[in-house]
Amino acid sequence: MKSLFILLSAFVVFNNAGWLTNFEDARKIATEKNEYILLNFSGSDWCGPCMRMRKEIFESTEFKNFSDAHLVLLNADFPRSKKNRLSKEQEIHNDKLADKYNSAGKFPYTILLDAQGNLIKEWDGLPDLKPAEFVNEIKRISDSRK
Repeated sequence: MKSLFILLSAFVVFNNAGWLTNFEDARKIATEKNEYILLNFSGSDWCGPCMRMRKEIFESTEFKNFSDAHLVLLNADFPRSKKNRLSKEQEIHNDKLADKYNSAGKFPYTILLDAQGNLIKEWDGLPDLKPAEFVNEIKRISDSRK
């Protein structure tokens, strides 16, 4: 059973192109690599701005190059379609993350956290930024905290 869980976890991570779905895994990696966690709350199959953010920012070359080297990516998805339904375990996990970091239920809602889970920066909705501007904003924050 444990092997099946690991295999499914790897599939989920691979399918989301580097985005983790488990907060504790993200914290562990962020601690080991001394990186920030970028947590994105999305409604992947119903939220238009969420889909645009994924396509226009998260799938951009600029963002991918930066995030691969400097961020631990974490997605808390809240799909509505039955075909995209998450496991009950994942739904509970995402609900707990929302209770802690997104109690207002905003979508998309993206936050930058340190490895301990402390809030550093938030983006409410789809940022009016080009991918390079979004990356530069994170770089400025990171540089100012060193």
